[in-house]
Amino acid sequence: MKSMDELAESLYLNSNLSLENIPDLNLYMDQVIQLFERQFADTKRNDDEKILTKTMINNYAKGKLFFPVENKKYTKDHLILISMIYQMKGALSINDVKSTLAKLNEKVTEDDTFELQDLYACYLQMVENSAEKFKADLLDHHHELTQALRKLEDQDEDYLEQLLLIATFTNMSNYYRRAAEKLVDEIGKDDKT
Repeated sequence: MKSMDELAESLYLNSNLSLENIPDLNLYMDQVIQLFERQFADTKRNDDEKILTKTMINNYAKGKLFFPVENKKYTKDHLILISMIYQMKGALSINDVKSTLAKLNEKVTEDDTFELQDLYACYLQMVENSAEKFKADLLDHHHELTQALRKLEDQDEDYLEQLLLIATFTNMSNYYRRAAEKLVDEIGKDDKT
């Protein structure tokens, strides 16, 4: 089994669409797909996996997950929203992502003083901080598990270690997903009042 440091490195936690990587000119759909494929290529589980497809983008547009595109070109703000959609859809339903981004889309299109790029920069900083905390948590979980496994004295210690790490990681993932869903529900309540 990989060490926790190797595992963290193999996850490419810092793979994000940075503001510097987003061109200042508007892009056609194929260019958007190429940009995302390049930026997130290392995060794919296997070579057949697609980061972003025309169908996905069209479904996001039809579902009003981002504000309408003009002249078939995507602005920097569209790319930021698509990046956020890409990250959120791994844990939330598309309806939850839509609920989460609805007010943000309004702000982008209706509030001339709102700067989406500033919000996104804040988000990217939080993601970077979270990646560092995640690496520390990996080491902590591994240390706790190895201490607990010593008591079992089983011959198949590597398998049991992997099993317990998988169970722990999925449990932690469920905690975060459920917390995110509770916050989505609160956004929904706020919008109805």
